[in-house]
Parts: sequence; structure tokens; C-alpha cells
Amino acid sequence: MIKKLLLTVAALMLVGFTYSQSIQRPNFLKKDSIHSNLDKNTQVFYYDKSSSSEAKPLVVELHSWSNTADSQKEILAEQAHSKNWNYILPNFRGVNNHFKACCSEFVINDIDEAIDWALKHMKVDKTNIYIIGNSGGGYATMAMYMKSRHNIRAFSAWSSISDLATWHEESVERKNKYAIEIIQCTNANGVFDDQKARERSPLFWETPIKKRKNSVLQIYAGIHDGYTGSVPISQSIKFYNKLLIDTKEPNDVRYVSSDDASTMLKTQSFPVKKPIKTIDNRAILYQKSSKKITITIFEGTHEILKNVALDLIDD
Repeated sequence: MIKKLLLTVAALMLVGFTYSQSIQRPNFLKKDSIHSNLDKNTQVFYYDKSSSSEAKPLVVELHSWSNTADSQKEILAEQAHSKNWNYILPNFRGVNNHFKACCSEFVINDIDEAIDWALKHMKVDKTNIYIIGNSGGGYATMAMYMKSRHNIRAFSAWSSISDLATWHEESVERKNKYAIEIIQCTNANGVFDDQKARERSPLFWETPIKKRKNSVLQIYAGIHDGYTGSVPISQSIKFYNKLLIDTKEPNDVRYVSSDDASTMLKTQSFPVKKPIKTIDNRAILYQKSSKKITITIFEGTHEILKNVALDLIDD
């Protein structure tokens, strides 16, 4: 019995060791923290300073829905480091399962304060600040497009959530954990509140047209997301169309039509003219743009193409 217990403890220790090893950070990445001016909450973050004597771009990477700055495994630090850019990975209230998370005012403020720290402590080219994220990080990227007080050159949102109310319905249908976590984010009474969910949804916010007139927004979604992933591509499509409506785009061709959206959602495909354009060897199945706003649907699922994400954002 004792031998069996010792083996169990050893196995658990090995699991813990393996997990910690799996999220080991590159040696160049440093960790620090700041305190929120809203509620004095301690926000940890990881960062990497460019070694250049000249001002360099800043990459602000936003962690996914179920992760924190500490637990996020797939990050873009290596890619930013190879370009000798500045990089920061803020925590912004961590996992999205409590009231101060889910793109609350505390989240927006945390990310803005992380950028403040970077501008103060790094040699940043202020005309080249990039915000990028996947999944919940894409959700936060859309939120920062709408509400950040900083002038950001480009936003890159992958596999993003734009409408928590609809995503709650979709998550209930799929019987996954996100339905409960959306309730935890928006209502302390444990009952879903459609209005409070909308209040945390960039799809229903006012678009800062003048502030973002010089900002690029890139929206990416894998065609199979919602089937092999947790966020249907309709979340990205609706946000793209909302921005075109708000900016009064007059050309109907630049919108994602309801017929096109329906085809992609139902068939997980779309007729593509040859030669086929690609990103990171993935076929681009659908692409629309208006001014500085672009949506790209590619052959993929719930993911960010990290090998090319920073090259794309710097185009």
C-alpha cells in the first residue's frame, strides 16, 4: 500500500514537472509586475527589450481565454526576438471566468497600463505598436481596437470572439465549459444575462472611427473553427461587417454577404479561383477588405499561424 502511494506521488510530481517544463520561457524573456490604478491589483507580465540603440516596434501579445501570462504555452516571443523588436505579454486579469475578466474596464485598463510600462522602460517606436492575440486573445484584441486609449498601428485578431451573448448560446449547444465561464464573467448570480454579455462584446460597442482611421485591423479565422474549434467564424464575420457599417462603407462588394457567410459556415469551404493565394502554406479561401480593415478566412481551425503572424501584421 505504501509502495503504491509513493508511486502515485512520484507520478503526480512528474506530471507537475512536465507541465512546468512545457511552459518554460526563453532565457531572454523577463518577468515583472505593475499595480492597477483602478483597484491596485497586481498584474504580472513577461517582456523582452530590443537590443537595438534605435527605437523598435512593440508587440503586445494577449493571452487566450483559458490562460494567463504564466500558463500561455504558444507565444510569439521568439518571433519578436528574432526581429529584435520589443515584446510584452500582459496578464490582464488572467483566465476569463470571473467578473473583472472578459474585456471589462479592468482588462482594458490593464493592457493599456502594460503598454504604458513598455513605453516608459523600452525604446519603442511609437508609430509601430502592434496588438495581437488568438481566441480569447483575439477577443481582447478586438476590444482594444474599440477602447484602447493608445494609438496603435495594427491589430491582429485570430479565431476571435466578438459577441459573448451568441457565443454563450453556441457553447450551451456544444456543452462546453465556456457557457458557465461567460456567466461567471457577466453575472454574479449564476444566471445568464444577455444584456450584460452584450456589454462585454465588441460587436455592440461604439466604433472609434476617428481614433482608428490610421490603424490597421486584420481579422483571421480558420474555416473549420466552430467544428474542430470552439469559436465559429461567424464571430469574426459579424465584427468585420459591423465595422464597415459603422465606417459607412458604400460598396456592397466589400462586405461579407449573408450567402457567402452561409456557404462557409455550412460547408466549411468556399470556391477558390486559381492560382490559390496562401499564408504559411495554407490556402486563403476568402478575403475581403475596406480601407484598413481586412478579414481572411484560411484553411485551418482554431489557431494562429505564429510563423507568419508578425510578418503579416508588419506588411
